[in-house]
Amino acid sequence: MAPLVQATDGNFYGTAAEGGADTTGCAGFGCGTVFQITPGGTLTTLLSFYLTDGAYPAYGGLVQATDGNFYGTGIEGGDDTTGCFGYGCGTIFQITSGGTLTTLYSFCLLSSCPDGAYPYGGVVQDTNGIFYGLTEASGFDEQGDGTVFSFSEGLRSFVEAQPTLGKVGANVKILGTNLTGTTSVTFNGTPAVFKVLASSLIATTVPEGATTGTVQVVTPSGTLSSNVNFRVQP
Repeated sequence: MAPLVQATDGNFYGTAAEGGADTTGCAGFGCGTVFQITPGGTLTTLLSFYLTDGAYPAYGGLVQATDGNFYGTGIEGGDDTTGCFGYGCGTIFQITSGGTLTTLYSFCLLSSCPDGAYPYGGVVQDTNGIFYGLTEASGFDEQGDGTVFSFSEGLRSFVEAQPTLGKVGANVKILGTNLTGTTSVTFNGTPAVFKVLASSLIATTVPEGATTGTVQVVTPSGTLSSNVNFRVQP
């Protein structure tokens, strides 16, 4: 139900809404899977969800974060086995490329924990390292209209080049956090001419002599690296 994400290892990763090894849970249809597929079409099922792990991890898909792991949400399932009609109110999870699952957070639908329920949209990672997402229902009652949440794993801040490939001379936007006062932008070590347009935006061009690699931005608070390599085209 959600698009695949191509990881830094070149393979594609995705989620299936149902199915998997748990043939008794989730009304007997299975609670969903995480899978890997190579560009050549070889499929590997990395994980089958059980209700306590989270369930139906399909609508939001996965995002590969700056630590190399994948993050997503289960629409239902989790520790709250009494809330949300006994199916659980959803989870935030981490999974490695090898299939090791860590349930990071379980949502609950009680007035004492008004964080929301049914996180349909998955999560995105901001350039400050923090994850953000949405829930369908609010945490005050089951007729609530939903929440916006943030979730931190303490991951580093980074910058993101848009686009992530181009020829020498091509215009590139660099997104980030607290970029005001930037003193240097480099493409795999080659200095580039740049202009800070806002605290979250730098305009630059691919410099002569640049090669494929990390974009780095030196700010007053430290050096930020791009979340993926910038590919210099011939």
